[in-house]
Amino acid sequence: MGFTLEKDIPDLKDKVILVTGGNSGLGYETIQESAPNACPISVLTLDLSSFDSIKAAARTFRERETRLDVLVNNAGIMMVPEGLTREGYEIQFGTNYLGHALLTNLLLPVLEATTKLSPDVRVVTVSSATELRAPEDVYNFEQLKTTCSDLHTTTRYGISKLANLHYSSALARHYEASGIKFICTHPGAANTNLHRDSNGFFLRLFLHAAIPFLPSAETGALNQIWATVSPESRNGGLYAPVGKPWSTSKNGQNVELGEELFSWTQKALRRHLEKS
Repeated sequence: MGFTLEKDIPDLKDKVILVTGGNSGLGYETIQESAPNACPISVLTLDLSSFDSIKAAARTFRERETRLDVLVNNAGIMMVPEGLTREGYEIQFGTNYLGHALLTNLLLPVLEATTKLSPDVRVVTVSSATELRAPEDVYNFEQLKTTCSDLHTTTRYGISKLANLHYSSALARHYEASGIKFICTHPGAANTNLHRDSNGFFLRLFLHAAIPFLPSAETGALNQIWATVSPESRNGGLYAPVGKPWSTSKNGQNVELGEELFSWTQKALRRHLEKS
């Protein structure tokens, strides 16, 4: 039998789990479906398009909690109109990827400290099969400090999701001795409100027409819930629904690209980490 919510979610009452984007969609379902087995739920204000907001949220979390067993990097925006984050990055890359990269780095000390208390500490990052839409020459870092107006919104979204995948895999390599599992998932298609700000009339029309035929958000959340609790998940694992090996694109399998992104990211975030 496959993974089921009823029989496969263990007792989580002694754990601290942080889920970004928990107010709706897959994040909401991840929290709700885990809730009967989990600790009390509290809310943390977080805007992933603002480094100041991310740093404030991380400070608040560290003041509230002394441990973090699982970080689920779930929140995201999809195929939105052109825009920039507060720091001037392309809006989807900056929000979906770089915001989560900063949050993960800010919480790494808490995650590492938790490995002294528990043998099971994880960072689950939600990517997407749309990483296939990223171009071959994917990481033009100068261009990613613009709106990338010459790229289609689905391409910009694909870049952000490929970056999620690459960074999760790079963290698994660089922190292999830490005791933290870094896991990346894609949810498959699901009926959520992620498309609500999608750019372009025909794209919105297509998405609205397709939604009634998509699996529910509850079904879409199963893979990241599996990654959060399953003893079968491994460090550096890439998983398709539910708990199956994910065969990513050629770009997704390119370790050199992942290392290029990792190196650039650590440099881009350095001053923000030093001040937090």
